Amino acid sequence: MSKTSLFLALLASLSLALPVHASDRYQSRPPVMVSPDLQAAWVMQLGGVPTQTRGLAQPQRMRQAILAGRQRIIQPQQVIRQQPALRQQPVQQRRLVQQRRTLFPQQQQPAAQQVAMRPDKPVRTQIDPKFLPQMVEYLTEQKPGTIVIDTRERFLYLVMADGMAKRYGVGVGKPGFEWAGTHKVTDKREWPDWRPPQEMIAREAAKGHFLPAHMPGGPENPLGARALYLGSTLYRIHGTNAPWSIGNGVSSGCIRMRNEDVTDLYERVKVGTKVIVI
Repeated sequence: MSKTSLFLALLASLSLALPVHASDRYQSRPPVMVSPDLQAAWVMQLGGVPTQTRGLAQPQRMRQAILAGRQRIIQPQQVIRQQPALRQQPVQQRRLVQQRRTLFPQQQQPAAQQVAMRPDKPVRTQIDPKFLPQMVEYLTEQKPGTIVIDTRERFLYLVMADGMAKRYGVGVGKPGFEWAGTHKVTDKREWPDWRPPQEMIAREAAKGHFLPAHMPGGPENPLGARALYLGSTLYRIHGTNAPWSIGNGVSSGCIRMRNEDVTDLYERVKVGTKVIVI
């Protein structure tokens, strides 16, 4: 027997004597193969699950578990992004400031307030149509050109010829300030200035309304566009910056008219015109 045959027989006898294991096929463990499906669970990527559950044939419960896990991770992040209380608060504050600026403009009212601009009743933008100027029948013994003021009905009549008169709506003295009498127009002024008497200043100050000692003529002046002065009294027939007050008892005794109406009357009468207040 040759040396070669003897060596092969020796190897054969040794292989029969030693036990054989399935793991002896590899010198080291094979590398872990990661599933190409990145959405699969980590258990499936490492193996150890039945063949029918691998790849695209995943059980429905496994997909639901994966989605549920993602929601638990993403949901807190979404809450952090929103933070409505922190980010919306400045916007709400800006809107609140804008609303306050609209309701309370920076330009404040002057310390001297006008009685005519603070009516006791809600402000109206229109007056009753019956107080608008119109020609009416008016039987009287007074001569044409005479002014007759009915303080109860709140009408001023300019007597015309042939039993007619031009009638205007007026505002008259409030309760306690009514008066009656006969006077003449002693002066006429366009856009008159206003010097309220001391009695009125003191009376309004007691109510918390502070009047100016003098106010130049203009659209904001309570005497309006025109004024007819009556005798030596402090009463006038004048316009107003509060046309909604026509037809009411709101003045301190003066007879007020709409600016367009007193302007029309101003052009029709002269100094010396007789005025009767009833």
